[in-house]
Amino acid sequence: MAVPTLLTGPGKPLPLGLSQSDTGFNLAVFSRHATGVGLLVFDSDDREPVEVIALDPSSNRSGDIWHAQLSSDIRGKGYALRVEGPWCPDHGHRFDPRLPLIDPYAIALTGTSDWHKVDVDLLGKQPNALVRALVTDVEFDWQGDTPPRLPWSETVIYETHLRGLTVHPLSGVVHRGSYLGVIETIPYLCVLGITAIELMPVQEFSEFEMGHRTGKPLRNYWGYNPVALFAPKAGYASTSRPGAAVAEFKTMVRELHRAGIEVILDVVFNHTAEAGEHGPTFSFRGLDNSIYYLLEPETGCYIDYTGCGNTLNCNHPVVRSLIMDCLRHWVSSFHIDGFRFDLASILGRDTEGRLLANPPLLGQIAEDPLLRHTKLIAEAWDLGGAFQVGHFPGRRWAEWNSCFRDDVRRFWRGDPGMAGAFATRLCGSADLYHRDQESPINSINFVTCHDGFTLSDLVSYARKHNEANGDNNRDGVTENYSENNGVEGPTEDDAIESVRLRQIKNFLVTLLASRGVPMLLGGDELRRSQRGNNNAYCQDNEISWYDWRLAHENAGLRRFVSRLIAFRKAHLVLRAEAFYSDLEIAWFGIDGGPPEWHSRENRIGCTIREGSSSALCLLFNAGSRPCRFVLPAPPSGKWRVAIDTAQTSPADMPDRGCERTLVGEANLIERSSVILAC
Repeated sequence: MAVPTLLTGPGKPLPLGLSQSDTGFNLAVFSRHATGVGLLVFDSDDREPVEVIALDPSSNRSGDIWHAQLSSDIRGKGYALRVEGPWCPDHGHRFDPRLPLIDPYAIALTGTSDWHKVDVDLLGKQPNALVRALVTDVEFDWQGDTPPRLPWSETVIYETHLRGLTVHPLSGVVHRGSYLGVIETIPYLCVLGITAIELMPVQEFSEFEMGHRTGKPLRNYWGYNPVALFAPKAGYASTSRPGAAVAEFKTMVRELHRAGIEVILDVVFNHTAEAGEHGPTFSFRGLDNSIYYLLEPETGCYIDYTGCGNTLNCNHPVVRSLIMDCLRHWVSSFHIDGFRFDLASILGRDTEGRLLANPPLLGQIAEDPLLRHTKLIAEAWDLGGAFQVGHFPGRRWAEWNSCFRDDVRRFWRGDPGMAGAFATRLCGSADLYHRDQESPINSINFVTCHDGFTLSDLVSYARKHNEANGDNNRDGVTENYSENNGVEGPTEDDAIESVRLRQIKNFLVTLLASRGVPMLLGGDELRRSQRGNNNAYCQDNEISWYDWRLAHENAGLRRFVSRLIAFRKAHLVLRAEAFYSDLEIAWFGIDGGPPEWHSRENRIGCTIREGSSSALCLLFNAGSRPCRFVLPAPPSGKWRVAIDTAQTSPADMPDRGCERTLVGEANLIERSSVILAC
């Protein structure tokens, strides 16, 4: 072994990770129960390290932190950790010095093109350090970038998979499936009118971990299995140049901001890709398993509240600090505007897995000075039985409102007696959020999201079709509150297609006319289909990718969505940050009298006052027959038909001055909605 030449001093215990100074680099790594820590340094993608540095616990350890000062010659090199300690799974310890480990604070990885060579079936083993941390340049010209910092009331979220957005061979972009490819879609996004793009996981993960259940490899397409929490996924860069993902990600954020579009990251802090007892060892397990994970005290087995084999010990002070450092990193280094927290209820569990009334981590995230203007969104449930929609701890947190999704779906499907629940959702879900000074903007309203049917599939399939996943269609949610409107799947029947298109428009009108924060599933404006697959987590193919030919085929729907978003922006009353008062909104039935909240036919209307002489009138007929609404008198002039989902484009949202006027009554065909303005 060569004499170490890169170690230049004992180093400092903070900050954790690899940080640059005038004299070189400082490495600091936490491990309480380790008896020895070594640093492996690699040239390029060499399998064997060019240097192995053993840290001296007498000079390179302060408390539980191992540290070293390194020369500046490590720029562009890869590095990994080798950690010694007890192998005693019953007590939570799984140290193995044979395994090279990834620094939890690594801001970039190299060798990720070899993810497929890491055998995840090995019992806690990694064959070699093919994938390792990278010492990369962090300098970037932000060109005076200023985050848009839009208020919640002006926010319209577009949820999308970064790669799937542009990877299709017919996408028409130069840098398909990459950070730079997103930049090429900015003109489209601006015309559509969305104000924020919510990206599914970009924290580094292995796409080659799903096994071979279908006789061929399945890919982890969604990415909800992180390996390195601080590092953007290298595979989403347009080139294989080491470190390219860091610069390209920053470029993407800068250009989205230039267009006034915020960037929200879907982040995973509830578990890691190390899975259960038989999963691979990438980082946390080999560094200090008993600290990072929730374990059964008697056996040392992993507690699984996530369905992924393990649960991070989020409210342990060490793990809590890691998560806070990670969030600050994405905000300060990458200018991220917000986060959507996957299975966020995990973040509210204590070190024994119990739900806390006032979780320290959630409070710290909400009150952290650096994150003060950051949008926080919780998926307020987990697989351990927690369901906290409407009572997720903390006022700053918005929540994915699954009650909105389910009630709106059931109303338009025609389930009896849904008018009352529908009205509650349209008004901002006061039953969930009218407490503790919360408001409608605590509700992220959505009808569809990545997890489930697309909007086109919601009206085209009565049941899920996940056969391609290799699990005999057992995966994915069974109850989707969907319907096929006559035929399961694609059809050339014009009558069925007409109903399906009306239903799509009805869902979109409901979403954009409801108080709260609307989230649109990317591609729904194109009628993107997943062929009935409601759990396409492993479908990195045309099942999941955006087929941009649909933009031409469904130009009318795309126009409808764009104008609908513009309509919402033009009417402050629809997006106000307070609940409606009795003076602002009045509900009525088809005869103009009090609504029949529990009627079998979901038919309901309301007027919403915008001022002394202006108002909106919303009419909804989710029944299977036409109906006639007796209209209330407008505050001035005549009612103009601003939106009519029964009409074809462009008559479904006519230009101002080209609208029909109505006096006294409005006839709505089955499964249609109308918005009148005066």
